Amino acid sequence: MSEIPIDLRYEPVMPADRTPGIGCIGAGFIMADCHLVAYRNAGFNPVAIANRTLSRAEEAAERHGIDKVYEDYEELLADPAVEVVDIALPPDLQRGVVDRICEGYAGKIRGILAQKPLAMTYEDARHIVEACSAAGITLAVNQNMRYDQSIRALKDLLGRGLLGEPVLATIDMRAIPHWSDWAVPYGKLSYYIMSIHHIDTFRYLFGNPERVLASSRPDPRTEFPHQDGINMYIFEYASGLRCTSLDDVWTGPCREGSGGDIYINWRVEGTDGIAEGSIGWPSYPEAVPSTLRYTCKEGGETWVEPKWDKVWFPDAFEGTMAQLLVALETGEKPEIDGEDNLDTVALVEACYRGATEHRIFTIDEIRSA
Repeated sequence: MSEIPIDLRYEPVMPADRTPGIGCIGAGFIMADCHLVAYRNAGFNPVAIANRTLSRAEEAAERHGIDKVYEDYEELLADPAVEVVDIALPPDLQRGVVDRICEGYAGKIRGILAQKPLAMTYEDARHIVEACSAAGITLAVNQNMRYDQSIRALKDLLGRGLLGEPVLATIDMRAIPHWSDWAVPYGKLSYYIMSIHHIDTFRYLFGNPERVLASSRPDPRTEFPHQDGINMYIFEYASGLRCTSLDDVWTGPCREGSGGDIYINWRVEGTDGIAEGSIGWPSYPEAVPSTLRYTCKEGGETWVEPKWDKVWFPDAFEGTMAQLLVALETGEKPEIDGEDNLDTVALVEACYRGATEHRIFTIDEIRSA
């Protein structure tokens, strides 16, 4: 029996220089409990934070040892110590902030880490990408499931060819998110907030599909208007590969009196092997690592189970900032650059429109609209 590797690469590539000053715009949960925790652990250098509710910015600054606090993000952008901007605002506000950086601070601000979704429409997302390109500012996107340890290890496993030709990939999510108030006015709910993680993960692992089939229904628990609560979608590839996800944010009446069964599981079947795993995020704030186990013809009937101590929230956020700092250091594109992320937004929109219009979509239909 041949030995098969257990030392799969799941850690992000880190910059040699971790000193560039990071200005943080927003002081909500994703910034205070994920970004800044990860940056402290990685030795990055957040130097300023701004939030329209000053007290929240002050609280985050005190917690994470940030010296400068601003109520107006314009003051943060003008701070001489800020070279990189980390935006953690609702997506409808992101375009305006990026435009202001590109118009007023090109040459001073070297890079932007934008939140996912980059925008709530493909048109707005493309505008953000084009504005940064014209201003000479490096744009990276915080598409953070790409840095979940099990997904990154799976990418390495696929790259080594141990699973052979991918045949079928599935994600099964039964998990209840906390919908933030900013989501209420959009009408679009789960595709742009939850499913976008899985859609981008399929792209990361396998590239863009030829066509998309999708079906959705409202989540019975969520009271504000929406069409895409519970989502099912299939990606069809020219190779024959099929990727499918069921994103169930209801999971039955477990908050209304029944028992619950909360999880996110994934599985990839190839011509030479199988890999499967789970995402630890539903247990947050308990630190539960994601998992992976795999078997392949090269190793016989053995199942291999790599282990790690790190978790998606907050450790994966080291990688999303690291990719930007590495790009600024090397002059190369970030791993998740804005141009690449446009295709994720296009596929999210293809799924949403396919489900609501009841027809098959292609990514090119969205790109050319």
